[in-house]
Amino acid sequence: MSILYVSPHPDAFPSLRALIAARYGEAGEGPGWGGAHPRICLQPPPTSRTPFPPPRLPALEQGPGGLWVWGATAVAQLLWPAGLGGPGGSRAAVLVQQWVSYADTELIPAACGATLPALGLRSSAQDPQAALGALGRALSPLEEWLRLHTYLAGEAPTLADLAAVTALLLPFRYVLEPSARRVWGNVTRWFITCVQQPEFRAVLGEVVLHSGARPLSQQPGPEVPAPPKTATQLKKEAKKREKLEKFQQKQKTQQQQPPPAEKKPKPEKKGKRDPGVITYDLPTPAGEKKDVSGTMPDSYSPQYVEAAWYPWWEQQGFFKPEYGRSSVSAPNPRGIFMMCIPPPNVTGSLHLGHALTNAIQDSLTRWHRMRGETTLWNPGCDHAGIATQVVVEKKLWREQGLSRHQLGREAFLQEVWKWKEEKGDRIYHQLKKLGSSLDWNRACFTMDPKLSTAVTEAFVRLHEEGVIYRSTRLVNWSCSLNSAISDIEVDKKELTGRTLLSVPGYKEKVEFGVLVSFAYKVQGSDSDEEVVVATTRIETMLGDVAIAVHPKDPRYQHLKGKSVIHPFLSRSLPIVFDDFVDMEFGTGAVKITPAHDQNDYEVGQRHGLEAISIMDSRGALINVPPPFLGLPRFEARKAVLEALKERGLFRGVEDNPMVVPLCNRSKDVVEPLLRPQWYVRCGEMAQAASAAVTRGDLRILPEAHQRTWHAWMDNIRDWCISRQLWWGHRIPAYFVTVSDPVVPPGQDPDGRYWVSGRSEAEAREKAAKEFGVSPDKISLQQDEDVLDTWFSSGLFPFSIFGWPNQSEDLSVFYPGTLLETGHDILFFWVARMVMLGLKLTGKLPFREVYLHAIVRDAHGRKMSKSLGNVIDPLDVIHGVSLQGLHDQLLSSNLDPSEVEKAKEGQKADFPAGIPECGTDALRFGLCAYTSQGRDINLDVNRILGYRHFCNKLWNATKFALRGLGKGFVPSPTSEPGGHESLVDRWIRSRLTEAVRLSNQGFQAYDFPAVTTAQYSFWLYELCDVYLECLKPVLNGVDQVVAECARQTLYTCLDVGLRLLSPFMPFVTEELFQRLPRRTLQAPPSLCVTPYPEPSECSWKDPEAEAAMDLALSITRAVRSLRADYNLTRIRPDSAGAGGPGAGAGQAAGQAQRGTAPGPASAGAPRRRGLP
Repeated sequence: MSILYVSPHPDAFPSLRALIAARYGEAGEGPGWGGAHPRICLQPPPTSRTPFPPPRLPALEQGPGGLWVWGATAVAQLLWPAGLGGPGGSRAAVLVQQWVSYADTELIPAACGATLPALGLRSSAQDPQAALGALGRALSPLEEWLRLHTYLAGEAPTLADLAAVTALLLPFRYVLEPSARRVWGNVTRWFITCVQQPEFRAVLGEVVLHSGARPLSQQPGPEVPAPPKTATQLKKEAKKREKLEKFQQKQKTQQQQPPPAEKKPKPEKKGKRDPGVITYDLPTPAGEKKDVSGTMPDSYSPQYVEAAWYPWWEQQGFFKPEYGRSSVSAPNPRGIFMMCIPPPNVTGSLHLGHALTNAIQDSLTRWHRMRGETTLWNPGCDHAGIATQVVVEKKLWREQGLSRHQLGREAFLQEVWKWKEEKGDRIYHQLKKLGSSLDWNRACFTMDPKLSTAVTEAFVRLHEEGVIYRSTRLVNWSCSLNSAISDIEVDKKELTGRTLLSVPGYKEKVEFGVLVSFAYKVQGSDSDEEVVVATTRIETMLGDVAIAVHPKDPRYQHLKGKSVIHPFLSRSLPIVFDDFVDMEFGTGAVKITPAHDQNDYEVGQRHGLEAISIMDSRGALINVPPPFLGLPRFEARKAVLEALKERGLFRGVEDNPMVVPLCNRSKDVVEPLLRPQWYVRCGEMAQAASAAVTRGDLRILPEAHQRTWHAWMDNIRDWCISRQLWWGHRIPAYFVTVSDPVVPPGQDPDGRYWVSGRSEAEAREKAAKEFGVSPDKISLQQDEDVLDTWFSSGLFPFSIFGWPNQSEDLSVFYPGTLLETGHDILFFWVARMVMLGLKLTGKLPFREVYLHAIVRDAHGRKMSKSLGNVIDPLDVIHGVSLQGLHDQLLSSNLDPSEVEKAKEGQKADFPAGIPECGTDALRFGLCAYTSQGRDINLDVNRILGYRHFCNKLWNATKFALRGLGKGFVPSPTSEPGGHESLVDRWIRSRLTEAVRLSNQGFQAYDFPAVTTAQYSFWLYELCDVYLECLKPVLNGVDQVVAECARQTLYTCLDVGLRLLSPFMPFVTEELFQRLPRRTLQAPPSLCVTPYPEPSECSWKDPEAEAAMDLALSITRAVRSLRADYNLTRIRPDSAGAGGPGAGAGQAAGQAQRGTAPGPASAGAPRRRGLP
């Protein structure tokens, strides 16, 4: 009897390492010595049992008087030999051993140095902050490695992960606060992933991460005994002891069972096996082809299937348009397909919207590539001006306690670039996980020199033509960011009535959703006449300049030419008559504040009213009298209301449904403010873009979106393109000061005093020419602002190819073929690309626009962090526990008050977490979902159903390969041999229909039609019928018929996998590589193998289909009768012994042998997969 001696202390991480290894060994191949699993003993070994001083724990005794092994590293390796990741000396095993050594020599000392003094268990010889710094240095290599890897070695936990995770248990439990965990985001993600594994949880239970409540000890001192344990700690220890006792009892029970020869373990063992733990662990250097020469695993495992293929595809250049041809400009009769990715934000992390976009785009790209077209899908990333600046500013404040203004512009930009180099390619790694077949050598970043040159050129050209101009107008202003923001960065929060909202910078919540009524006294009225107005923003009455009423309102006709008196200001407000006023709303009188409301601004322009700004860029009141001067805007709201009450002018308050505009970056309430900005004149460009759709030069699909397109283009406003940020393309415009008394000094809004240039020297020459002076009399000051991110994104289709400079790529791939994106950015991005493309290049940037739906949750709700329904596609691919979802909320920027609400949403939607579905199932499911219209209500359980479909493909191919036999040689062509049976002709006919529907669906962007055709062929026709029919044939005596059946079966596999490849690239490549080839000249990969076309598969056979339909209908009728009369026999499912298609083809099998079906051949009820 072997015994494992471990410490009972809950924080004894070496013993925990051994116990977890024992769990893995129990679940896998067993311990390294080949015997029974050891018994667990929660104490040191008795001295009488050891021939030497007692070893340190953990210690392993292999039988009384046997071999002794001690130390966590040696014991763990002996208990879990499979954890090495491969045979000794293999690349995987070497990598595991390197990380184990790093954990033992670097992580453990650093972790103990930072943690034990904090717990008062050891006197610290160094400052606690220095100890944390040492821990940070030890974590740095881990953070960098895990940026591109899920685990330390391979696609599943190994001894390397076990050693490192247990070494870091103490820091994560006791010293690494949430802010520190955000710094080490990749390490934290990996740590949480590992401790959620069943084997870890069985020993550790739920690992509670440090909340920050326990302060780090600041004073080193002598060793002191551990503090008395709380009731909660004692309870946790009791639970752990109980778990260990159960584990020990289970070990004893297993050892008391009869030897393997005397029991029947196979059925039970097979039932318990988790296919998700099957991993590919053969040593395959990155970029080399995966080894598929071995036996296929028993069942489909995403981790096994998805390993190693992507690096090989990328290394071989399959995703490059040059593949298989001398150059991209070489003539190709099949044509050219070019599409650029909607560049995701560099700060971003994939969500299901990205996953849907990339599933659709990649399936289209792979289809065009397999059709032989010169295919380019160009990747890129957007610099995301506001988002990135906010992230880096928070990081700077958290780590250094500095604002960007304290650091200075140049130093701050260096920090942003540093952050971008460290974190910016995370989104690319996630896209590769999704299997996206992008040409990474052509990847572009919108701040790259090539694209920055294009931005400068575009601005200068448009400014010279007068399309870009300077003007003072109302803009969406974020007081927190101190910048103008675009419409897409404004969230509209709908309120049904009085609501208190948190606003950045205010301790107390602010009231919204109410309508306040107050009175203005009519000037010169003897009867104390008044006009009552109402507003939701009472503080803006300090900027009122007029009262407006409708020209036909009989209540106010007698007030023409009169004014009202402002109660706090020494000015009178004229009463103006304007058609925009709604007579039926309120009193029919409206206060006019041109500087702080868009409608009021337009009224002011029509009536020549002054626009008086009463707020500065931070939201403090200006141009108002005391006591309001200098008050923050929402403090002024309360002060104005009290002042109106004191003067007897307050008339009431009532609930009012309204929409509050919120900045989606800062969550601040957006203010309309008058600011000098740069604008693009959009009128003529919009007309050209609208006409292109009307003429049919540009197709927008679905066609319903064309109405939206024309409505936007017909009512377009000029586009504000300046942002008060530091991160972005600095505007290449300069304010001119002339050192000549003849030339008067200029004002900011005066466009004559602004010049643009590709360089400062060019701008100086322009200014000198404009003012007729020598260049030495010109002083220039470049605008501090940067351009709107959407401006550089609007140039993306041609700036990525080096415009304005000519290049081979620009001549070949511009204009592009297709733009595919979500319908929510039709105006913000698509329209601007079309307008700028036509204006700057004279060409449309693409010929077609396909707009997909928006992803919502299973209940039809918008994805929102506060609802807890935002899903990371990698969580669907790899799976995540409920606790893992909760932990993601804690590490997010979600307000603490909303975390609990989000947790409840997660519990309701994912009570058991999200199961591992794999990339192929996610891609296929998302494309199949697009039939629901504008919005997709995504149910993760349906994605899991498509993982079962992958398992069906796996089992079907595995069964088919057995049926083909090792010596099978496919015929050089797929044409029938002439001796095919009825069922052979039928399946070929059904395959022909699947090929027709697939190609037709891709051409029409009808993805549900494609997925349905392929799903139905594989599941309901090939597996449920044809494979069942083959069983007696392949085992029969007629070799001619059997050979015809084998050739037909091979054709079905070959064509069927090629059909599925655009949607499911990993599993189809894995299975395709296991098939024999028709010729030696066959392409090396499925992704560059020709896509099946109707001309290749022209085996439509209506007669065979009619005969088989009759046979299958009789079968269904017989089964129905047997069920109605309760005649169904209970017997084992034949699928377990025969193959994946179980029970649908016995009657059709009679057709294979040429006999009529009957009741005896009806068999078991037909099993169907998910629809």
